[in-house]
Amino acid sequence: MSVYERAAWRRAIMAGFIVDGAVAALLSLLVYRVHRIDLRAAQVRDTLRAAEATTAEAALIPQVADAVDAVLAEGLQHHLFLGRTLEKVKR
Repeated sequence: MSVYERAAWRRAIMAGFIVDGAVAALLSLLVYRVHRIDLRAAQVRDTLRAAEATTAEAALIPQVADAVDAVLAEGLQHHLFLGRTLEKVKR
């Protein structure tokens, strides 16, 4: 084998190692990114489940609002009664 042939083989082998290293680095980056996407997708899924659980009882909101209105109306009646009574007591 001549000196030129040996040099060509060495260059080819070195180029192969460089290409192999670049491919390994890119595949490692791809695996890292896919793993990160998978984790974030799980976080989104968990957030959506929590939102679903939070809004599952949204049907109770009108009932609670009606009860609050009733309590406020009762409080207003007491306020008016006590206001009239206080005026009579002050006289």
